[in-house]
Amino acid sequence: MTVILPSWTFSFGKSSILGHHFKNTSYMQIQLENLVPVPLRDKIMQRSSDIWNRQVTFTPGGFTKIKAPSGTGKTTLVHYLYHIRTDYTGQVLVNGKTWDSYSRDAIAGMRQEQVSVIFQDLRVFEQLTALENIELKRVMNAAPYCTAEKVKEMAARLNVTHVLNQSGKTLSYGERQRIAIIRALVQPFQWLIMDEPFSHLDEENAQRAALLIAEECKARNAGFILTDLDNDNRFVYDTHYNL
Repeated sequence: MTVILPSWTFSFGKSSILGHHFKNTSYMQIQLENLVPVPLRDKIMQRSSDIWNRQVTFTPGGFTKIKAPSGTGKTTLVHYLYHIRTDYTGQVLVNGKTWDSYSRDAIAGMRQEQVSVIFQDLRVFEQLTALENIELKRVMNAAPYCTAEKVKEMAARLNVTHVLNQSGKTLSYGERQRIAIIRALVQPFQWLIMDEPFSHLDEENAQRAALLIAEECKARNAGFILTDLDNDNRFVYDTHYNL
């Protein structure tokens, strides 16, 4: 069976698994300058926001929480930060440059080495096994950041060892969410972007996942940006914003 993978999954050109690694020379800086989603402009301009239409600099290495009521553009923001949507005014600056100023290869390299993501809709490929979904990210580099044993350890901690060889189609939403979390953690990153990463998990499994995420971020000196509907105490956040 042939599986066609979208651009956010693998890298392109020279930054691909068959080529050289994207070279990190400094910490990835993310800034927003008067960012406003075009589809939500009228709604956004009628309410106060700490993010939209503001000057925002995300603190490198910091744990950032963005509380976002439904309909305020939470998932839209995540897509802008990961550069899979561009229907906005204002700017998203990465290391002082707009996304559009980077080549396709450069963006692929950043996604391979510097920024990882957990999407709200999880994006688990149903044709592949749970383990194959994880491997998509793990083996992007010729020298993977995480070993196969580390993947097994993560799976055990999140109680999904028993589903690793099952197809994505057979997984519950809670199992898919935990597989998506592991997939995001097996690559190198300086920023982890998360959109409601615990929405399908009970409290015990959410706490297990949060602890693993915090450990992996601290091990890398990485920061994260987490968007969610409510307040929570799963992490010690450095910064809080209201969307």
